[in-house]
Amino acid sequence: MSIIKFQDFQSCGNWINNETKKDETPDRIKIISPYFDKQIATVPNSDTEDVNQAVEAASSAFLNWSRTNIRDRAQIMFRFKSIIESDIHNLSSIIALDNGKTIDDALASIKRGIEVIDFAISLPNILKGESSEVSPGINCVMTHEPIGVVAGITPFNFPVMVPLWMIPLAITAGNTFILKPSEQTPLASIKLAEYLEKAGTPKGVFNIVHGSKKAVEAICDHPQIKAIAFVGSSKVAEIVYTRSTQKKKRSICLGGAKNHMIVVPDADVESTAKGLLASSMGSAGQRCMAASVAVGVSDIDHIISQLVKEAKEYKLGVDMGTIISKVSLDRITNYINDAEKIGAKILFDGRKVSIPSDYESGYWIGPTILDCVDPKWACATEEIFGPVLSIIRAETVEEAMMIENNSQFGNAASVFTTSGDIAKIVSDSASSGMVGINIGVPVPRDPFSFGGWNESKYGHGDITGISGVNFWTNLKKTTSRWPESSEEWKKYF
Repeated sequence: MSIIKFQDFQSCGNWINNETKKDETPDRIKIISPYFDKQIATVPNSDTEDVNQAVEAASSAFLNWSRTNIRDRAQIMFRFKSIIESDIHNLSSIIALDNGKTIDDALASIKRGIEVIDFAISLPNILKGESSEVSPGINCVMTHEPIGVVAGITPFNFPVMVPLWMIPLAITAGNTFILKPSEQTPLASIKLAEYLEKAGTPKGVFNIVHGSKKAVEAICDHPQIKAIAFVGSSKVAEIVYTRSTQKKKRSICLGGAKNHMIVVPDADVESTAKGLLASSMGSAGQRCMAASVAVGVSDIDHIISQLVKEAKEYKLGVDMGTIISKVSLDRITNYINDAEKIGAKILFDGRKVSIPSDYESGYWIGPTILDCVDPKWACATEEIFGPVLSIIRAETVEEAMMIENNSQFGNAASVFTTSGDIAKIVSDSASSGMVGINIGVPVPRDPFSFGGWNESKYGHGDITGISGVNFWTNLKKTTSRWPESSEEWKKYF
């Protein structure tokens, strides 16, 4: 495995007006590395006053920034991308130490975030406005206008990728931005701030407020923050959406998931087994796109056998990193224990795997595969957010789709098959915003947007792609006429 080096980042502050704000408050949050079970930093547990300071800086910067030509804003994004790429290995190391990912997983997540920067760089060609002569002598122009001060609240599991779903599109569109990163993994966001400052982002355009509940509530309540994007659990997504929209904010809040993979006997054995494993165990199962339920139609034992064989080859620290915290590790273990007690057959037990040397204090659990799971059990219905795959057996594709449709969530669904007819049935009837055919993690690429259905999303639209651009902008329609010698135009007024 790649070596994860312990570092002490000591006391970190909020980022306001392109500099770290000195903060002497004793109310600080300890940042613990999941590899070492040791403190690596502290950040302020910010309150309303801290959010007010960030809003003041962002508000002061907004007028000039919104009037800056979009091509100049896009040039800053171009430099921002270049700076990230030049320091990508250092940034990957910080993510791994802070979050528990492997270096390779951290690196891949950064590259996915960079794709959104690429899309933001293209915005001058997208937000060029539309114009039409709607009547004789009358012209209408439609433009995308920035909203104002906006905010993003992001989760622990992708401390660079998810902020990059929001920041490039929001600020290239002319908004000023306040980021509240996860209080569990805030260190990479500080590097993003430094990169943006180095790229030429003016003071106040991008700001960071660390913290937890107090900071989130202050962001939801502040009257000058016009829009909020959130990614996290469904429980908190609903709370943030309800609170922020009651304050008349535009809001999109992405929540949790219980993604289903439909597996039929004709599926390619090797690629399906690899797809099932990668989807359920990638990022240690700590992602909203993890497909944590496999619904096997009829006899798929030959595929399950290959899946178990692949799982036995998984190495902790190489193929999969740690769990984010001891609390999360205990929660995941309890789900496995409970499923075993009520009758699940454990095909592969992640509680009994070898822990990498030099990281014995880390929060480790290996791939776990549960078979003969009842669709109503907790392991089949609740988001475990860990490397646990529950296998449910179904007689028909129709029964399998009923199981998928009955989920309260609706983030993603996949089907593994060589039949176009089966693929169409699943893609047409899945109650999910993202569907994969022989792809276990069907994340759309820009300009297509990321977002689920049902309790996996609160709000309208999606968070990336064209839908993301629409979220961060207002449409302005300007209709004009100029008197001419002809009197024809007067009949329209």
